[in-house]
Amino acid sequence: MNDEVVTINVIRDFNPKPYGRYPSDGDGCGENFRKFLAPYLRSHKRVNVVLDGYNRYGRSFLDEAFGGLIREEDFTYEQLKARLTYSHSLVKSIVLVIDERIEAARKDCE
Repeated sequence: MNDEVVTINVIRDFNPKPYGRYPSDGDGCGENFRKFLAPYLRSHKRVNVVLDGYNRYGRSFLDEAFGGLIREEDFTYEQLKARLTYSHSLVKSIVLVIDERIEAARKDCE
């Protein structure tokens, strides 16, 4: 496992308009982002996701992208808390929604 911290900027590295939960919602959906993010989490000790540059992340995108790491990618809550960080410098509520969706996924999978 790589000890380097990798930073992913959602808008620059994934899609300029992240939206929706499933591929039927478009290429920038939460499922596609989850599948983009998971290999980084498997190969790096720490991953930082920067959500700056877009202010309209929907709950369904965030739930699938981050909560789906527990439900679909077999990460544990403890692994995510230890190895995944995320931020949005302008809209702090986005971070709170991600925290909530990860916590909900943890409870769903207990």
